[in-house]
Amino acid sequence: MIEYFIIAVVLIFISLLMSMFRILREYERGVVFMLGRFQRVKGPGLIIIIPFLQQMVRTDLRTIVLDVPSQDVISRDNVSVKVNAVLYFRVMDPQKAVINVENFYAATSQLAQTTLRSVLGKHELDDMLASRDQLNADIQEILDSQTDAWGIKVANVEIKHVDLDESMVRVIARQAEAERSRRAKIIHAEGEHEASKRLLQAANRLAQRSEALQLRYLQTLTEISSDKTNTIIFPIDLLRDIQKGKIPQALQREQETHDDVPDPDLAEEDVPGTEDDEESGKKA
Repeated sequence: MIEYFIIAVVLIFISLLMSMFRILREYERGVVFMLGRFQRVKGPGLIIIIPFLQQMVRTDLRTIVLDVPSQDVISRDNVSVKVNAVLYFRVMDPQKAVINVENFYAATSQLAQTTLRSVLGKHELDDMLASRDQLNADIQEILDSQTDAWGIKVANVEIKHVDLDESMVRVIARQAEAERSRRAKIIHAEGEHEASKRLLQAANRLAQRSEALQLRYLQTLTEISSDKTNTIIFPIDLLRDIQKGKIPQALQREQETHDDVPDPDLAEEDVPGTEDDEESGKKA
């Protein structure tokens, strides 16, 4: 009986002796409490813990990736969207992370969700879609300042998705189409304005010499003649000539010239009569 008791005592002593030694990895730290009071932070490597008198809480110092669940956000212009993000943080002070907060992981997750809703609610939908870098920086700064008391450093915050309703997607598409139409009209108007200036300069240059306008007419006729067509349009300033009275005078001169010219048929008929008169004169 005594032998069994001795064996049991030896086994208990060996288990207590083995429980005294703890090995912490390079990325781990141990927060040691002595009779419930904080003593020191130990690690990495081999550390010794006195059983029943000291307790140790392991803390991981590696960067933790936290996926923030999708949040329903109402923007400043009253648009309902669903936004989710990802958060990167790590424990910088194991003492604060263990003593000042019960569960730093859950606390950081809840704080990230509320901060995401509050920050995005102050911006319009266009800012959420176009200025994500600035929004990420604002959220990261707020989280980093609030988690500093917990010994946590928020390294980065990234907004992953901004989900819109189908109706809002159609509205945004119509808005983008209207914006593109407006830009096209402005560009077309600017082109017409620039072309009118160039045409005015060209008209002033052509008005200085009348030969230049005739050369321009000939060049236009050359371009038209290259096409396979049977119709050629000659540019003639009829209205200007009619107003100046040039066309009626030209038509009148042409009519007078036509009256003075004898008819060829009548001239041929008069020739035989003339020859008979000459022969009768010779006989007399």
